[in-house]
Amino acid sequence: MLRITGGKVYDPANGINGEIREICICDGRIVPEVEGGRTIDATGMVIFPGGVDVHTHVAGAALNFARAMIPEDHRRNQPFVRTQVRRGGIGGATPTTYVTGYLYAGLGYTTVNEAAVPVLSARHTHEELRDTPIVDKACCVLMANNEILLDLLEAGEKEKAQHVAAWNIWSAKAYGVKAVNPGGITAWKWGKDAKSLNDPIPGYKTITPRQIIKGLADIVDSLGLPHPLHLHCNNLGAPGNCTTTLETMKLLEGNRAHLAHLQYHAYGGDDWFTMRSEAARIAEEFNANPNLTTDAGAVLFGNTVTITADGPWQHLLYKLTGHKWGNLDVENETGCGVVPYTYKEKNLVNAVQWAVGLELLLLIKDPWRIFLTTDHPNGAAFWRYPEIIHLLMNADFRREQLKRLAPKALKRIYLPELNREYTLYEIAIITSAGPARALGLPHKGHLGVGADADVAIYNESKDIPHMFAYPRYVIKAGEVVIEEGEIRKTVEGKGILVQPSYDQKVESYIRPLFQQYYTMSFDNYPVEMERIEHPDLRPCKQPRA
Repeated sequence: MLRITGGKVYDPANGINGEIREICICDGRIVPEVEGGRTIDATGMVIFPGGVDVHTHVAGAALNFARAMIPEDHRRNQPFVRTQVRRGGIGGATPTTYVTGYLYAGLGYTTVNEAAVPVLSARHTHEELRDTPIVDKACCVLMANNEILLDLLEAGEKEKAQHVAAWNIWSAKAYGVKAVNPGGITAWKWGKDAKSLNDPIPGYKTITPRQIIKGLADIVDSLGLPHPLHLHCNNLGAPGNCTTTLETMKLLEGNRAHLAHLQYHAYGGDDWFTMRSEAARIAEEFNANPNLTTDAGAVLFGNTVTITADGPWQHLLYKLTGHKWGNLDVENETGCGVVPYTYKEKNLVNAVQWAVGLELLLLIKDPWRIFLTTDHPNGAAFWRYPEIIHLLMNADFRREQLKRLAPKALKRIYLPELNREYTLYEIAIITSAGPARALGLPHKGHLGVGADADVAIYNESKDIPHMFAYPRYVIKAGEVVIEEGEIRKTVEGKGILVQPSYDQKVESYIRPLFQQYYTMSFDNYPVEMERIEHPDLRPCKQPRA
């Protein structure tokens, strides 16, 4: 049992904005009252619900591939030394599994969503998620280039496609569906891409990205998944891609959807020399579409490594930079590319990217629909979130940072004109309450009675980066895991998943296809339930008729 007294509570889901309230905890939940137990005096501190990261990349084969490609990053960063309460490991752009859990908890985050898992390697991903302590974990299974599914969508067999999708979700023990460059990864296996919604897909007669996106959005809504289609749009990273993004938003009218790392999809210009921000156009359209949520995918200057299932984009990035490049082809499902990268202040493209992420966070009016991410590790490592919070909360600091950009970059962005400053209440929304709602996790992101007892307590300070980088206390499921900036206890998190309904007879359709096309046998493909750490099976909504 635990009682927290004297602190200013920011709990947007319950409309509490800096009120001094008492928080009571028992058996891992928020309760109305407790008798006895420990009391934490939080006078002079602010109390947030535990952070929820809606889009990150923290486990799986791609992360291991990336770690192997950046030994120089490991040397730059001081290793985590084993102690009595924590395991050893490395930090940097791609922290190892144990360190990932420690670093997230060290920011006040208690729930993360691994945003891209191929079904074929889901078993391995879950093994790594089990090794990531403290935080609860969900994951989204990659679907937009699954060739069995594409065959059915092209044939117009939508009902069977829905059963196949549900089978894949349950086989991967996933929580949601991720669509990366729909059709483009399939095209990449033929040396091509799908940059527009109407591009033909090699190997198919009629199917296009438009049909894939609409088909998957319909399937996700029909299955009643708590989280909408998690969409990485076509034509990521390219000048002028705002046109594709705007067209995709219009296509999704009538469906729920979460647009991943919107920063990478909000560019104007005809080429790299004329690239500019189109955050204002994107934000205007987004504001008019309440069916959509998004995360920023913000960029910070410095070294990182880019990891994405968008193989064609990674090959282009390799050609542009000459850096190391790795590519993975995941059989009939998806692909992956890895390229180390450095964002530079004096680079015109990088300066625009840095500005666009902040512009979207400032121009999208409703903080309940845009969330703080860096598309870790693509835009920057997640442990740099406090730097972004500082930029959002302090317009004078933003203006100082703008002085470091080249004059030609300032002419191509909107940021100098924006004076909005986030409040602590709004920061609590974009880091916790909003992403929890978008993920469909009613027990997360708030401090009301019945919620998971995931709490972050920060010293109230004008030094925003320090305040959010070093919480005074972090409580996970009622246990104090961080105290005075030090890890006091490591606890195991939960594995969050769903089991959508499907006709068991669909397995007789899928089985022979596996025997013909896959290297893994059908019976060895699904992830066993016992591999999920403390499974938290969340209900689907009533399937749509």
